[in-house]
Amino acid sequence: MAVQKGGRPVARAAKLALIAALAVNLSACFRPLYGPTASGEPMAALLAGIQVDDINMAQGQERLGHYLRSELIFDLDGSGQPSPKRYKLKMEGSESLQTPIVSSQTGRAEAGTIVANIRYRLENLEGTKIITEGVATSTATYDRSVQRFASLRAARDAEIRLSKVLAEQIKTRIASVLVTKP
Repeated sequence: MAVQKGGRPVARAAKLALIAALAVNLSACFRPLYGPTASGEPMAALLAGIQVDDINMAQGQERLGHYLRSELIFDLDGSGQPSPKRYKLKMEGSESLQTPIVSSQTGRAEAGTIVANIRYRLENLEGTKIITEGVATSTATYDRSVQRFASLRAARDAEIRLSKVLAEQIKTRIASVLVTKP
């Protein structure tokens, strides 16, 4: 039998067997996010049981809250069928506008970056127990133009993109908690 580089074939086989055994043991620790939950209920049913309340945004920033709420309602239960609610999702947030690129010739901002922070809290329907809470943060950049309405539309499109990213973050975080709850 030929000796392989780095040690004897028996030692190498033993190391591979040890790694395989550890991998098999650890595989039981992982649970698919959108598979059956610890309670055996499908994740889609748990997510559909979340009532999304209106988002408390600062004055003048309500449009982002509207887009985010609509995205969450669709992401959590896009079936269109009414389902019994077991949880309540409360959110409050703020957005700010940053202008990182300013033209040296005109002194005008050529791009804008919308930064949003959304604090969310998932509670039972009665509001007596907090299931999970956190903060979702994201940004969306858009080009600004000398044409006023083009800039307004670009900003609105950026808010829509931003709301989709924030909704996905919040949905994933909530699902990761609900998958382990019995």
